[in-house]
Amino acid sequence: MEPGANREKEMEAIRHKLALLPDKPGCYLMKNHEGTIIYVGKAKVLKNRVRSYFTGSHSAKTHRLVMDIVDFEYIVTANNIEALLLECNLIKKHSPKYNVLLKDDKSFPYLKITNEAHPRLEVTRRVVKDKAKYFGPYPNAFAATQTKKLLDRLYPLRKCKTLPEKVCLYYHIGQCVAPCEYPVEKSEYERMVGEITRFLNGGHDAIRGELQEKMAAAAEELNFERARELRDMIAAIDALMEKQTITAAAGVDRDVFGYAVDKGWMCVQIMYVRQGKMIERRASAFPYYGEAYEDFMTYVTQYYSDNPALPKEVLLPGPPASEQEGDGSGEAAAAPDGAPEAGDAGGDLASALESWLKVKVLLPQRGDKKKMLEMAASNALVTLEEKFRLIERDEERTVKAVEGLAEWLGAERIHRIEAFDNSNIQGTDPVSAMVVFTDGKPDRKEYRKYKVKTVVGPDDYATMREVIRRRYERVLREGLALPDLIVVDGGKGQIAAAVDVLENELGLFVPVCGLVKDAKHRTAQLMVGDPPTPVPMRRDSQEFYLLQRIQDEVHRFAITFHRDTRSKRSFASLLDDIPGIGEKRKKQLLKHFGSVKAIREADVDAFRPLGFGDKLARQIVEALRGPTAADEETAADAEFEASAESE
Repeated sequence: MEPGANREKEMEAIRHKLALLPDKPGCYLMKNHEGTIIYVGKAKVLKNRVRSYFTGSHSAKTHRLVMDIVDFEYIVTANNIEALLLECNLIKKHSPKYNVLLKDDKSFPYLKITNEAHPRLEVTRRVVKDKAKYFGPYPNAFAATQTKKLLDRLYPLRKCKTLPEKVCLYYHIGQCVAPCEYPVEKSEYERMVGEITRFLNGGHDAIRGELQEKMAAAAEELNFERARELRDMIAAIDALMEKQTITAAAGVDRDVFGYAVDKGWMCVQIMYVRQGKMIERRASAFPYYGEAYEDFMTYVTQYYSDNPALPKEVLLPGPPASEQEGDGSGEAAAAPDGAPEAGDAGGDLASALESWLKVKVLLPQRGDKKKMLEMAASNALVTLEEKFRLIERDEERTVKAVEGLAEWLGAERIHRIEAFDNSNIQGTDPVSAMVVFTDGKPDRKEYRKYKVKTVVGPDDYATMREVIRRRYERVLREGLALPDLIVVDGGKGQIAAAVDVLENELGLFVPVCGLVKDAKHRTAQLMVGDPPTPVPMRRDSQEFYLLQRIQDEVHRFAITFHRDTRSKRSFASLLDDIPGIGEKRKKQLLKHFGSVKAIREADVDAFRPLGFGDKLARQIVEALRGPTAADEETAADAEFEASAESE
């Protein structure tokens, strides 16, 4: 039987099962030909969510997932809270290839006081039910080890896993009570365990005060050696707590989460606040594929399923405004990220976490807690930017990305890439821009700008034809080097327009590909061929990141050029009615003041160095400050910003 017939038979079986789906919340498990679970998701209404995978158009990644599905199962839950937790457990159990693992594979370090006759203090990454006391989690092993070193100096619990026959060095330096040779009262152990517990629960200030009193008493008794030891312990506490950079009004233990997304990656930042002070922070960066907020909330759920030590409060950001409403249908609903339908974000998920964790889960909208969330988000963005800069500086990765892109496109090599993007506002001031990447790096001296001359109205295809024609007519006329790849911003229509001009008008046969954005204006897929088809490239690959950089750079360059062009035209139109102002004086004004805003805010005296009289200066300022001019400029600015976001 041919593959097409096999697929039709598989889809027929799937359609029969779709008709039986219930109108209830739950989780669904997609399977491939081998019966392996390749994707796990959750839904408020199973029937609507699962059906959406097999109807309508999808992104390239979702399309690949759907083509791999030959069967599915589902588990009905009592409510959406149970679905959220079940999804987390199923993902951890099956590790499906299409689900994003929203955390790294490292467990967190804890400090542990063992439940033994002679207790010990140790660092561990395993939390088990052994009646021991656990404190943490700590963001890294260094933080846990430094804390243990300090506590070893303050409280001399035994260090050896098995009792030796005679005392060891720890006893001689005062860090062990030596139960191997000397009897130790149970009450003494209880006292030390209680003090360590108090310290790790945030009582370090009280313990520091007690040590200061003991130091003063030792000094009065002329026991200067003991006073010096106590002084060193106080200094060690101060050094350990030096990282506490944030102090909140209420001394509450809380975890503060923030996240940032860019170029298909997410970074989650966790700030650990204990007794009202931030003591540590931790960042995790990973590629994500679906709705950012829903993937972030799944990360939080997985984080607490692996780390049972809980604070009193958890602070989370609320969902973006664009994710708070919607009907949960279409491509977004089918995106393979396990995201619940719209309306399940924010408050519902926070309530689900609160019910499960039995702690307060807050989504602050204002005040100090909101500022803490903003700080966490800012730190997450900085971490992402650092990651991207390191990738760009990594010569080996850049070379491999270019080589990998050549393999995907079936080319022998790709040395020079020329990329194009168009920009206009409802057809006004149309411009285009070209950027050049040589061996995977921007070659800014080769960038070019184009004012569109022959196109009337917002016709992106005609604009692409004109700019491609002008660029490569010049390449032929002047004998310039041809690119190995031409990249256009858009899909089938833009590719067809570029190929038609190159091959049918100019006789050039250069590979052309298109970069298509998704509904969130993110680079979604690469299209190539005749007819153009999506290239199944992994979103977290270096090749995909290179394409994102190219698209972001040409878009930035085109938007900047369009903004400059429009600004000059608006500026000129406001001054055209003033007698005595021509092109020369317009250029003089811009050169002297630097921007229209600076001219508008200047006083009459500021025009005198240009040789402008007071009367003319007042006319210029009034023209730029007048209510009509202000209204027109504000409206135009708003229109431009909206256009810039949608291009």
